[in-house]
Amino acid sequence: MKTRLILLALSGLLLTSCASKKQLAEANTRYENLRGEYAELERTLGNTRVELAESRTSAANLEERLNEAKQNLAAMQKAYGTLQGSLDQSLKQNQQGNINISKLVDEINASNQYIKQLVEAKSKSDSLNMVLTNNLTRSLSRDELQEVDIKVLKGVVYISLADNMLYKSGSYEINSRADQTLSKIAKIIKDYKDFEVLVEGNTDNVPISRTNIRNNWDLSALRASSVVQALQTKYGVDPSRLSAAGRGEYNPIADNDTALGRQRNRRTQIIITPKLDQFMDLIDKAPETE
Repeated sequence: MKTRLILLALSGLLLTSCASKKQLAEANTRYENLRGEYAELERTLGNTRVELAESRTSAANLEERLNEAKQNLAAMQKAYGTLQGSLDQSLKQNQQGNINISKLVDEINASNQYIKQLVEAKSKSDSLNMVLTNNLTRSLSRDELQEVDIKVLKGVVYISLADNMLYKSGSYEINSRADQTLSKIAKIIKDYKDFEVLVEGNTDNVPISRTNIRNNWDLSALRASSVVQALQTKYGVDPSRLSAAGRGEYNPIADNDTALGRQRNRRTQIIITPKLDQFMDLIDKAPETE
């Protein structure tokens, strides 16, 4: 009997022990599940905090932009008020007869027409200059182009000729080498009758030592005069279109301290410009303003 009771007691203890292990396992499982859920909640809370911070920053930026827009609006309203005041004042003055709108429009139209005429004249001059330059360049040989420099500056054509190509050394007499080049230049000049021609002599700063020439002023002027007379008498250019000038040593394009610089400064320029009376006529036609 005692043995049976002992066995029953042992059986009860074993059953109780098995039940406790099962409950412990279930508790551990629930604990792990709860810990995972807690970690997920922590991550979600962290993301929410980041989003909240970003939202606050965005809100601050929007607030700043709103304030800036308000300031701009206030400035525009102020400017509008100023313009409105000016307009009101102008309308008031117009009503009082201080501004004659019709007369003002007529003056503007006349000025625009005058400007249009000047632009057309300038465009015509520029086009003629380019055609003249191209024709002259094509007419010269390769060897001649080595001693002739052609440029267009501010609507004026400059043909620069080296002195050793044009003149005998230390003289103002034109040599035979220059005949062919001058004849080509003369033909171009004769083809473009709406241009004036100025021949300008230039020297270096080395003093001239000849009894019949006092100084470089004389030499430069005599050389320019020789070219002008050759264009007239030998090549038939209308003398009324020609002018001669001497600038001596006072218009250098290079340093006179070197032989090459002095050589460049010893030159004769043929300067071709539109007739000034055409522009003077336009200026005389300028609309009068009070």
